[in-house]
Amino acid sequence: MTLQDQIELLKRNLASMAALSEAAVRRAIESVVNRDSGLAASAKEHDKAIDDLEMEIDELAIELLTTGRSANEVRLLTVVMKIARNLERVGDEATTISRRAFDLNQDTLTQPSVNIASASAFALAMLKEALEAFTGADPAQAREVIVRDKQMDATNKQVQRTLTGHIMKNPAAAPRCLNLMVISKSLERIADHATNIAEDAVYLYEGRDIRHTGKGKVRPAESDPNRAVP
Repeated sequence: MTLQDQIELLKRNLASMAALSEAAVRRAIESVVNRDSGLAASAKEHDKAIDDLEMEIDELAIELLTTGRSANEVRLLTVVMKIARNLERVGDEATTISRRAFDLNQDTLTQPSVNIASASAFALAMLKEALEAFTGADPAQAREVIVRDKQMDATNKQVQRTLTGHIMKNPAAAPRCLNLMVISKSLERIADHATNIAEDAVYLYEGRDIRHTGKGKVRPAESDPNRAVP
């Protein structure tokens, strides 16, 4: 198998991980919205497949890194491993949501409710677009994802405040509120993982590390054609 074949295999495995992670989150959220414990169970079943793919990606990437590689190839392989790790963590958050869905579905209370479906759609859109920025070699799109993270943070904070207020008014609703608060936090973390992937895409295609710098704001792409990756 040629180097290009191996890199294409890594990318295919990443695409499979992404599809499984997104599906797991969608099923977990649907199980909350529709009070369907069967969907929650199926969401949890994706987790092992996601873990297995991460290990396959790491094994192949490490094998390739042990031989002489160009700086661009090393950068690509490193980013692939980091993206795989973030996708694995998205799968973990889907499992967390599924567990909370089981608890919620056993609860006779249906109130209070918050717009979990909307928050989920926002987080998954960020994840999808971050992955598209990676596969499409588009750091400008990656930067657009990064700036949306603050909006997701604000949404989660509002949900936490709203549910805390419900608990103070009606302590009996505390178990339901706490489950919803955990789900909201998981969605915020999924958006964080999408942001990480977007930052990795910027690093890969612009050759600059913008983590913790506040430099993720949208601006004209500054990609160097000499930084092309395999």
